[in-house]
Amino acid sequence: MEETNMDDCEHNRESEVSPALIAVHPTHKSVAVAVGSNLRVFNLEEGCSVSLVDDSGVNMHKDSIRAIRYGAEGKLFVSAGDDKLVKIWVTDSWRCLSSVSSEKRVTAVAISNDGRFVSFADKFGVIYAVEIEGSHENQSLPNKKAVPILAHYCSIITSLEFSPDGRYIISADRDFKIRVSVFPEKPSDGAHEIQSFCLGHSEFVSCLAFICSQDSQQWYLLSGGGDSTVRLWDFTCGSLLDTCHVGETGLLQSKEGIDDRLLAVTDLCATPGGSLIAVAIQSLAGVMLLSCNLSAKSLHVARVVPIPGETFIPTSLAAASSSNQLWMVMGASSLCTSDSAPLARVKVLNGFCESNQDSVEQDARVLEDKDLPGSEQLLQTLQGSSFIEKDALSAAAEAVKTAMCNLLIKKQYPSENREFRKRGRNDKRVDKKK
Repeated sequence: MEETNMDDCEHNRESEVSPALIAVHPTHKSVAVAVGSNLRVFNLEEGCSVSLVDDSGVNMHKDSIRAIRYGAEGKLFVSAGDDKLVKIWVTDSWRCLSSVSSEKRVTAVAISNDGRFVSFADKFGVIYAVEIEGSHENQSLPNKKAVPILAHYCSIITSLEFSPDGRYIISADRDFKIRVSVFPEKPSDGAHEIQSFCLGHSEFVSCLAFICSQDSQQWYLLSGGGDSTVRLWDFTCGSLLDTCHVGETGLLQSKEGIDDRLLAVTDLCATPGGSLIAVAIQSLAGVMLLSCNLSAKSLHVARVVPIPGETFIPTSLAAASSSNQLWMVMGASSLCTSDSAPLARVKVLNGFCESNQDSVEQDARVLEDKDLPGSEQLLQTLQGSSFIEKDALSAAAEAVKTAMCNLLIKKQYPSENREFRKRGRNDKRVDKKK
């Protein structure tokens, strides 16, 4: 029994480590970083940190935040995670409009482009929807109960997206699947109609992103996964258009410190027209840029951009449609500053815009800290400290590799340990006393 206890304790330690996340307002008004249970927001227009106001009757997040998202117009922001709370914020005042309770820990969130619905997924693969009404700065929403709309049957949902036209909700999971479901007019009716499956990944699917052809105005889906690939899909019919094997490129094989066993794609971010795609890779110190030709339906590697002077492995990427900057964060909830604040490192790549491969080679560069918008005050707000020692960054890089691996790799437990683990679970349904 002692050995079983040790296994369970090790599992608990792993589950506590969550990667840092970053999100940028669509018109570059603000940027948000989540690390551990901390949600940090910086106002880029006014050059100051933002104070969050939460009078929803529920305290701020008490456990690791696993998903953050701005709405398409930037009016709403959603945060959710291991405390089983989905918090909906209005960005004009950064007041919490509502705290929606989930029965299980939350792994992914999405906001419909019209701002009418918030959807979220829990660790057991159930996807819920909440209709947002009266989302005004001076009006809080009642803490509404979410409605389940579909399920992936005990497979963790890793990414969740509404299609830009709102017709579909796209869900990716740890069991290699991407499901495209018709979003119901009434969520209570359930999303029972499946439009397509996008099948082809041979490992977990970690991230999704939409890109639009400027010529035809047709939307396409990008996906990244644990098989070291980025894939381009016609998602309405589930057709795979192209696959880019990012782990096999010579640009990675020539890099020192790259572990070829840890080359999972962990995040994607594309320019609005989709010609340039940033890719975060599990053990890559830097970011890979892919060039996408939607006319030819093709993807290829354009460049690997290193981070000068430090070991920086991004855990999350974000960009505003109105800016040519790619925001990146590295961090894990297990790493703290001297005052016990969770540690994160923020970097910005300038020149992330629609362009051909030649201009990418010339223009894309990582900004120095002094050149960041908001400079020292921004770093103090988002990182937890304006200056981070190199030793701490190295430790962060190692912790990030572990965190990203533990986040998505499916663990196998001996049968004799399973009952013990079930008794120690903290996500059981609690029957309320009548």
